[in-house]
Amino acid sequence: MDYDFRKIEKKWQDHWAVHKTFKAHNRSDLPKYYVLDMFPYPSGAGLHVGHPLGYIASDIIARYKRHSGFNVLHPQGYDSFGLPAEQYAIQTGQHPSKTTTANINRYRQQLDRMGFSFDWDREVRTSEPEYYRWTQWIFLKLFDAYYDLDADKAVPVSQLIDRFEKEGNLKVKAHCDKDTPVFDAHQWKAFDGDEKQKILLFYRLTYLSDTEVNWCPALGTVLANDEIVNGVSERGGHPVTKKKMRQWSMRIGAYANRLLKGLDSLDWTDSLKEMQRNWIGKSEGASIYFDLEHHSEKLEVYTTRPDTVFGVTYMTLAPEHELVEKITTPEQQNAVDQYIKQIAGKSDRERQADVKSISGVFTGAHALHPFTGAPIPIWIGEYVLAGYGTGAVMAVPSGDQRDFDFATHFKLPIINIFEGIDISEGAYTEKGNVKLTQSGFLDGLDFKAARDRVIVELESKNCGKGAVNFRLRDAIFSRQRYWGEPIPMYFKGEIPFPLPEKHLPLALPEVEKYLPTEDGKPPLGNAKVWAWDETHEKLVSVDRIDQKTVFPLELNTMPGWAGSSWYFNRYMDADNQNEWVGSEALSYWKDVDFYMGGSEHATGHLLYSRFWHKVLFDLGYVPTEEYAKKLVNQGMILGNSAFVYRKKGTRTFLSKGLIVGQSVEPIHVDVSLVNAYDELDLEAAKNWQKDFKQAEFVLEGGKYIVGREVEKMSKSKYNVVNPDEICDTYGADTLRLYEMFLGPIEQDKPWNTAGITGVHNFLKKFWRLFYQQDQWSVTENEPNAESLKILHQTIKKITDDIGRLSFNTCVSTFMICINELTTLKCSSRSVLEPLLILLSPFAPHFCEELWHQLGHNKSIELEPFPIFDPSKLMEKTKEYPVSFNGKMRFTLELSLDLGVDQIKEIVMQEQRTVDHMKGDVPKNIIVVPGKIINIVS
Repeated sequence: MDYDFRKIEKKWQDHWAVHKTFKAHNRSDLPKYYVLDMFPYPSGAGLHVGHPLGYIASDIIARYKRHSGFNVLHPQGYDSFGLPAEQYAIQTGQHPSKTTTANINRYRQQLDRMGFSFDWDREVRTSEPEYYRWTQWIFLKLFDAYYDLDADKAVPVSQLIDRFEKEGNLKVKAHCDKDTPVFDAHQWKAFDGDEKQKILLFYRLTYLSDTEVNWCPALGTVLANDEIVNGVSERGGHPVTKKKMRQWSMRIGAYANRLLKGLDSLDWTDSLKEMQRNWIGKSEGASIYFDLEHHSEKLEVYTTRPDTVFGVTYMTLAPEHELVEKITTPEQQNAVDQYIKQIAGKSDRERQADVKSISGVFTGAHALHPFTGAPIPIWIGEYVLAGYGTGAVMAVPSGDQRDFDFATHFKLPIINIFEGIDISEGAYTEKGNVKLTQSGFLDGLDFKAARDRVIVELESKNCGKGAVNFRLRDAIFSRQRYWGEPIPMYFKGEIPFPLPEKHLPLALPEVEKYLPTEDGKPPLGNAKVWAWDETHEKLVSVDRIDQKTVFPLELNTMPGWAGSSWYFNRYMDADNQNEWVGSEALSYWKDVDFYMGGSEHATGHLLYSRFWHKVLFDLGYVPTEEYAKKLVNQGMILGNSAFVYRKKGTRTFLSKGLIVGQSVEPIHVDVSLVNAYDELDLEAAKNWQKDFKQAEFVLEGGKYIVGREVEKMSKSKYNVVNPDEICDTYGADTLRLYEMFLGPIEQDKPWNTAGITGVHNFLKKFWRLFYQQDQWSVTENEPNAESLKILHQTIKKITDDIGRLSFNTCVSTFMICINELTTLKCSSRSVLEPLLILLSPFAPHFCEELWHQLGHNKSIELEPFPIFDPSKLMEKTKEYPVSFNGKMRFTLELSLDLGVDQIKEIVMQEQRTVDHMKGDVPKNIIVVPGKIINIVS
């Protein structure tokens, strides 16, 4: 009987689905184990072979844990809101839900083919109202909470109002806006309702404010910093500009310190934790308030080096800083306006990364030194970001290289404040024991002493204070698009009010078109029924808005990260219609034990989700402060791209061996048009691209040889390999094993389809241990000691390597094991059965089929994992080399239990010894137990 993988895989996929083999239970006496994958966005392109890498690894863990006696939750779903579906809707008029559903069906078909042990009864889709009802509910919980610095946690706003009623906000320590007004209890009570609501917005964890945003006109929406690459949108590569808009934001900054400290308790990769630490960016220093010449405002600067304050020779503001417009002199206005326009298209990341360019403009204004009173010129420069610190820098050219380069470029003064240090070639940036000079009362002090002293002086003069700063900024939450969660708020004038929870979900309305309105409102502005009748508590036509009983609803939607910030909790109780998650489910599952996903989400999803979870923990909705104990970042499977080479300015393409010394431009071609020898199928290529039809291809040896380069697998690079094709040709189990065999799970590795045959041949070789010459060959015979030794060596190695996530070495171990058992012609059930269980997490269809043929009615998934028996590795006999005068003549197998005298007696009675000695009497017989026998004559 041949290994018919197509028939076998379809059979068991259907069986698992019908019998719900992988269903997890919220009530169980077994210990729980929660395995989570970062759920996919269902794109129209479907999956390529790089996508399943992490899913296969996590599936191995899930199956292994089931074999190990755990009640395993291994769910899957879809992060189904996203810009691509909306862009397609704009182009075609087709509702995004229809596109998304079709894409999900395609993904599900592909995922099912690969035999993943998902509990599909718990599937979630973030774009379904049944799901985003609870995303909106969480939004309202954040809106109704503030961060109490004394309690160091979020608490309901109702407690804040109680304090205002009793004592105003004079003694309230809370994370709030800098411009929050100060008032006493009497004043609070005198405020009208609108004034009170405006004040509460200074405190709420989600709030409205005028914010500098990244605006993408082509997409018609605001983008987060992590959605911009090289100054353009990640989706579509469209230009991005800066723009001030009234936006919903979330006070993730209130949690900066806890997000930082929480990393220490997590078993996440060091590199990812370091990325989050850098993004949060904690630093210690001082805030210094500089008076402005001819202006009443003060300029606040945060610096980590207050000890260098006497080295300040100019100030630099971010071009977006709110003071720029106020302090710029008429003489400099035009230059400042031109400069701001010039850098408007650059993202914050791009401005930070561009360390070579030096640009800036003098505003004409001056600040006053807090200790000397000397005027300090104020410039603007793109290297200062409005979102970091205060958006202003006190420039110390002698102590900061970027300040030094700026001062040198614009011929600004440089004061050397470091005793004995030559700064002619660059700034001195160390924090060592060098003493300060030209620094007034700080002369002769080192870094630490000077820092402590200057903070005392600043505080005594009321012009500064010691401060801790975080780079992490509050997260902008609004998106000007249709395909996202509606924000459940309505407006009385400019004041937002929450929809009653009982009326959630606030479902997306039908609209005729998905573009912004003609007057620039977001796409929800096209909805006809999008107003809230407060009296009757229902949605009504926008024509009825009167700002008395009927009010407009929020037109923005939530960002892409909203639904993914809590989905791991919903999986615990996905069918609950009455609660976001039931308390029983939360109490049992608690948190994720193993999370698999890409490191590219380090400063997006993985940070926002930790923030939301901490808020929910503070408010008593979850039992743990962190939701994922262990996180593993899988590497990428890279594509092996193919290139043709066009001579510049012509339609002539040169084969790879002919391009030396030529001016050519490489152009991607579809890898499916290239054979294993890098030869391009010219006829197929000309049919694929019309530009190739009339082109001239210059061949070498009658063939066109393409160039190759390993790079990210991407549809745009035409290097994508479809997993369906691999499953059709070799089977899903072969694909699973091969992806694990390619290399360590955490590393990037190139795909090579040619290498997959070796893994496929391994499965066929394993199959032949059960079927020899098409006949069932498994016996009930007791295995020999060597077979048992190989089995238990394999059990130990596989168990250890799964624990280390070393799946590539697991596959190698299986191959070695099967080769050795084949040599021994092993056909014993007591060896082959445990081997199937060992392999089952890696090749589940293959093992399930043979397990069934061995006579078992229950799924192999329910079998306990084999246990290593060290006694099976212990040698009971030894094949001794028998030497005569140091030359080995033959070997003799003897029990290791024999003593030296017994060994001597046996070896002298051995016929081969008698033949060799020819009647001579040995002078000595040397025996080293377990090693050698040497007869000296």
